[in-house]
Amino acid sequence: MLTVPDAHVHQGFRDPIDEDETIALAELMQALSAPSRLRLLYALHDGEAGVGELADRAGMTPSAASQQLRILRHLRFVATSRDGRSVRYRLHDGHVAVLLDEARNHLDHAARGWTTPPAPERTAT
Repeated sequence: MLTVPDAHVHQGFRDPIDEDETIALAELMQALSAPSRLRLLYALHDGEAGVGELADRAGMTPSAASQQLRILRHLRFVATSRDGRSVRYRLHDGHVAVLLDEARNHLDHAARGWTTPPAPERTAT
């Protein structure tokens, strides 16, 4: 299993985005457009679990949860491990938890009308 690198590895992500990365990001964000998948991801915020427990946490049938978890695994939102014959699911890495938290923060800020003030204009000296 590979571990997540330190933050400095991601510094180049401020560069302009290319077409391939744009398509990959759009696919990733599209996965978050299904309420059932979001419920499963937020259920995993509480920790690793099997399909049945996640289905209960997310208010879904195990069959529907399994189908959505397959998609989330394919897109690397979740990772799995075996526990005997059972499969346990967890968030793929800390970035997924941060992404979920930031999405909720943005939703809250937007609902309250909060915005970031523009940066002060720089004057030539």
